[in-house]
Amino acid sequence: MPGIIGRKIGMTSIYSAEGKATPCTVIEAGPCVVTQVKTQDRDGYEAVQIGFGERKEKNTPNALKGHFKKANTTPKSRLAEFKGFENVNLGDIINVDVFEEGEFVDVVGTSKGKGFQGVVRRHNFGGVGQATHGQHNRLRAPGAIGACSYPARVFKGMRMAGQMGNKRVMMENLQILKVMTDRHMIVIKGSIPGAKGSTVLIQR
Repeated sequence: MPGIIGRKIGMTSIYSAEGKATPCTVIEAGPCVVTQVKTQDRDGYEAVQIGFGERKEKNTPNALKGHFKKANTTPKSRLAEFKGFENVNLGDIINVDVFEEGEFVDVVGTSKGKGFQGVVRRHNFGGVGQATHGQHNRLRAPGAIGACSYPARVFKGMRMAGQMGNKRVMMENLQILKVMTDRHMIVIKGSIPGAKGSTVLIQR
C-alpha cells in the first residue's frame, strides 16, 4: 500500500455545481525523499522508508546524519515506511501524484489530547440517576464498576475516567477530492485526526 507523509493544513469546503457544500481537509503532502529501500534478503521484508519535513542538522544524531547522507538529502523530521512501491531507488522524490482524484485512502494521525476526562465526556455515560430523587452530587459519576469480593479487582478495559485523546487514529476509506501537484497539496473529503500542523500518513 504505497503512501506519503503530509502535514494537516486545516479544513475548508468545496461547493458542487448544485451548490452543495462538502467539508474537506487540506493536507500538504510531500515532497518526500526515499531514505531507505528495504529488501527481503537484507531486512527480512520489503518496504520503502521515506522522509518528510526539514530538521536542523545540529539537532540530528550522527547516526541519522549518516543515514540521510546515503540518500544524498538533508535531515528529515519525520520518517515512515510503506509497502507496495515499485521501481523506486534511494534518493527518489515521492510527490502527491502517486494518488489520483476520486480514489479512497486511509489517513493515520494523532488525535487531539483532551487531558484527564470523566466517564460522561470520555465514554458518553449518562451519569447516576436523574437530577431528582436525592441525587445532588452524583450526576456525572460512573456508578458501580462490578467488582465485589470476587473478582476483587477491576477488569482490564473497564470504561472509567482517564486520559482522553492523544492516540494514533486511522480514518479509513476517505475519498480524495482534489490533487494539486504544483502546490504539493491534497484535498480529502471529511475530517482527519490531529490538530493543524500535525503530521499525518496517507496510504492506500
